[in-house]
Amino acid sequence: MKSDLPTVTCVGLSHQTSPVEEREKLAFSPDELPRVVRGFGDELRGAVLLSTCNRTELYATVRPGDLGNLVALLNRTKHAEIAPSHFYVHQHEDAVRHLFRVAAGIDSMVLGESQILGQVRDAMSVATEAEALNGVLTKLFHAAIGVGKRARSETHIGRNAVSIGSAAVALVRRTLGDLAGKTVLVISAGSMGKLAAKSLADNAGTHVVVANRTRQRAVDLAREIGPNAEGVALSHLDEALVDADIVISGTGSGSFILRAEDIKPVVEKRNGRGLLFIDIAVPRDIDPAVSEIPGVHLFDIDDIEEVSERGMAGRRAELRKVEQIIEEELASFLDWWKSLDVVPVVAALRERAEDIRRSELERTLGRLPDLDDQTRLRIEAMTEAIVKKMLDRPIARLKNGSDKGLYMEALQDLFGLDVSISGSGFSTTTHRQQGGG
Repeated sequence: MKSDLPTVTCVGLSHQTSPVEEREKLAFSPDELPRVVRGFGDELRGAVLLSTCNRTELYATVRPGDLGNLVALLNRTKHAEIAPSHFYVHQHEDAVRHLFRVAAGIDSMVLGESQILGQVRDAMSVATEAEALNGVLTKLFHAAIGVGKRARSETHIGRNAVSIGSAAVALVRRTLGDLAGKTVLVISAGSMGKLAAKSLADNAGTHVVVANRTRQRAVDLAREIGPNAEGVALSHLDEALVDADIVISGTGSGSFILRAEDIKPVVEKRNGRGLLFIDIAVPRDIDPAVSEIPGVHLFDIDDIEEVSERGMAGRRAELRKVEQIIEEELASFLDWWKSLDVVPVVAALRERAEDIRRSELERTLGRLPDLDDQTRLRIEAMTEAIVKKMLDRPIARLKNGSDKGLYMEALQDLFGLDVSISGSGFSTTTHRQQGGG
């Protein structure tokens, strides 16, 4: 009977399956997400979109035949033409396990990193505000957040994690050698940009310059990075580029903010000093053509992954413990999901029994007009207790029996229940008020 039911489904692209050149075509900015997710929720009757620099994943509850629609929906929304074969598709148990792995940080570019848990939480928050959640997705994402918390509190998966920042430090050192006295320019210090800049400032004794749209915002961000940081307005970016040795960019602007024609005049003013760019934005901030300029090095987010692969032993030792937590929580979620099949039958059975109880009670009390109110209440309580005790065992067998399908068919036949379970637990438990019909 499960084959007729909608199932939890995930379609997406990630750093494990697609290069940054492809991922950026399906990257959604924070400003886009509320509108897009609301539209997805309307079309799919429930959706959550997880979009980070390393992945874009759409979670929904759909029928197997609708999988192609999810891929088409993502492509259409971003005016992209990524081949369906380039997407990974996880269904039901595999989809749940995948999200749990993501939330636990073991599917990340940097194994055990903690930022992804907040991103999963944010994805759920956006879907909640967009009224795009249904009951199953709500339960799923709450469970995923719980998995992420358990993984980090019950294991050491995050203790030895190589952050994006420390990976950037390693990448810079590998390229430039000694970093003492170097100047790092951070363009728009988002969360990853700040982590990278702070790691460079703390570990390499560098001077950090933060460039942001307004000087005050840049100064505020510089203060968060540390005492060796200062802020400048983006209007002074050209001057800052001339003085910088390392440039970290993560604006998420959606298009290139630095092109080869912007950098060539800068290089000419540097008296032969090399310049290293680290582009951690998806979509990318820096035109790949910049790397063709003599004396310029350019790395993107995929290059960070290569560096983060080093020093994995400590975290991999904790991987088995995290996977055990995931399997425990997966079993719990699947038990809950299986119970959704029986909810309509249980409800219909109770409704049928209540109709019979009430009809017979009214007929009996109608023949006893002289009864006082207290006696009437006692008789009603007694009939309620009889019905409850009569139903307790069949409902328990229905919920916990080894063959729920057989019990459901038997109860529907014996009691004449007309129950449709095709949308059970998916369309009936939503945060949005569905229109008529």
